[in-house]
Amino acid sequence: MPAACLPDHRTCEQARLSRDARFDGLFFTAVSSTGIYCRPVCPASPAKAGNVTYYAAAAAAEAAGFRPCLRCRPELAPDAGTWRRGDEVLARALKLIDTGLLAEQPLSALAGRLAVGERQLRRLFAQRLGTSPIGVHGTRRLLFAKQLLTETGLPITEVALAAGFGSLRRFNTVFKDSYRMAPRQLRKAEPRQSAGDTLVLRLGYRPPYDFGAMLDFLRGRALPGVEHVDATSYARVVGPAASPGWLRVSAWPGGEHALRLQLRNIAASGLLAVVQRLRRMFDLDADPRAIADALNDDPRLRPLLGKRPGLRIPSGWDGFEIAIRAVIGQQVSVAAARTLTARLARAFGEPLAGPLHSQMHTHLFPTPQALAEADLAAIGLTRARAATLRTVARAVLEGRVDFDAGTALDTFVERWTALPGIGPWTAHYLALRGLGHPDAFPAEDLVLQRALANDGTRLRAGQLRQHAQAWRPWRGYAVLHLWKDAMPAASSPSPTASREALP
Repeated sequence: MPAACLPDHRTCEQARLSRDARFDGLFFTAVSSTGIYCRPVCPASPAKAGNVTYYAAAAAAEAAGFRPCLRCRPELAPDAGTWRRGDEVLARALKLIDTGLLAEQPLSALAGRLAVGERQLRRLFAQRLGTSPIGVHGTRRLLFAKQLLTETGLPITEVALAAGFGSLRRFNTVFKDSYRMAPRQLRKAEPRQSAGDTLVLRLGYRPPYDFGAMLDFLRGRALPGVEHVDATSYARVVGPAASPGWLRVSAWPGGEHALRLQLRNIAASGLLAVVQRLRRMFDLDADPRAIADALNDDPRLRPLLGKRPGLRIPSGWDGFEIAIRAVIGQQVSVAAARTLTARLARAFGEPLAGPLHSQMHTHLFPTPQALAEADLAAIGLTRARAATLRTVARAVLEGRVDFDAGTALDTFVERWTALPGIGPWTAHYLALRGLGHPDAFPAEDLVLQRALANDGTRLRAGQLRQHAQAWRPWRGYAVLHLWKDAMPAASSPSPTASREALP
C-alpha cells in the first residue's frame, strides 16, 4: 500500500499508543496475533508493534481477513474526510458509494457516473485505499448492520433490510463469514442504547468539533413548524408526507466524540440514507488537522482557526429546501429570509397529522411539485423572485439541476447559473450548504469581501478568488471562519449580503 494513503508510520504509532482521537478514522490498526482490527482510540492494551499493520480503510483491513473490534467498534469511526471531500475521482466515488449506488447498480454504473473506466477505478481504489469499490460498499453496510444490532432493538430482518441486504439468509451468511459470529450472537453480547419506539444511534466525529456554533447557525435559520433548534439540539420532521418521521440530534453525554441521533417512524430501508445525510449536514467526517494545515499559513485565518478550531460547514437537510431558502435570501437579511420562507412553508407544505403533529412540528417543507406552478404573490415575494422559485422547482423536477453527490463543483455551478435568477453567489452558497462542498466559495459575498480585508475596505470578487487559491480545497471552511468573525455580536454567521440581483 502506498505510504501516501496513510499518515507516516511514526505518526500512526504515536497516535495508536496515545489513543489520539484526532486520527480516528484516518487509519485502522490490525493485530496479527488476534485477527482483530481497531480504531486508533481503542481502549484495549496496545499490541506489540511487530504484530501491527496499518490500513487506510476498514474495508482494506477486512479484505485482509481481520474482523472489527467489539470494544472500540470501528463502525463508529468518522470517515476519512480528506478523501471523501472535494472533486477528485476517489472523493466523488466514495460519496456516490455512500448514497448506496452500488446496492442496486453494477460497478460499471459507478465508473460511468465518474467518466472513468472500471479498470482505472479499481486501480485507484487499490492504490489509495488498499481495497475495491465493492469492498468499501460491502464493509460499509456490514458495519452499519453491526451498529444497529448493537445499539437498537430492531428485528434482525429489519437490520438486514436497513443494511441493504435483499434477504435475511444472505445477510446471515455474509455477516457470519465476515465476522465469525451470527448476528444474533452479537446482539446477545452487546448492550442496547435504544428503547421503546425511538431508535438511538451514535454519530462519531474526530475532535475538535464546535457543536454549539453549528446549533447557533441552524437556530438562526430554523423554520417554525418544520424544524426546532434550541441550545442543545436540532430536531425536525422529514417526509414522505404519507408517513412522516422525526429526528433529533444532540451531543452524546459524557464528553464522547459523538452526536446522539434519535429517530422515530423512519423506515428501516431509509435508515442508512438518513444517517449519511445527517453526517453531511453536521459535517461529521471533516478532518480538522488537514483543514488547519491548508489554512494556517494565511495570517488573516491563523488566529481564527486558533479561536474556533472545531468550526464546521453547516449543510441543510435537503438540497431543494436550501435552494429555495437561498433564492428568498438574496439581498435580504437572515431574519427577513426566515420570515418569508416560513410563510412559504406554511402555505405550501404538507400539514402533519397524527402523533408527530405538535406545537413545534406542524408541516413538511414544500416539494418541488408544490412550488412549480404555485402563486407566490400572497406571501410577499416580488414577481421576479417568485418566478425564480418556480423556475428552480421546475428545473429540479426536470433533472436540469440536482444535488448529486458525485457532481464536481465547477459542473454544479455551471448548471445552476444557467437558470435565470441564479448567479455565482447563489450557486456557490448552494454547493456549500446543499452539498457541504468543502471548496465552495461565494466570492461575490459582500460580508466576505470586507471580512478578508479587515481594514474597513472591500476586495473585489476577482481579488478575493485570487487570494483564496492558496486555501484550496478547503475554501468553504475559510468562508465560515470569516463570516463568523465578521459578526461577533451575532449568534451565527450571516451570509446575507450578495451582489446578485434578480432580473
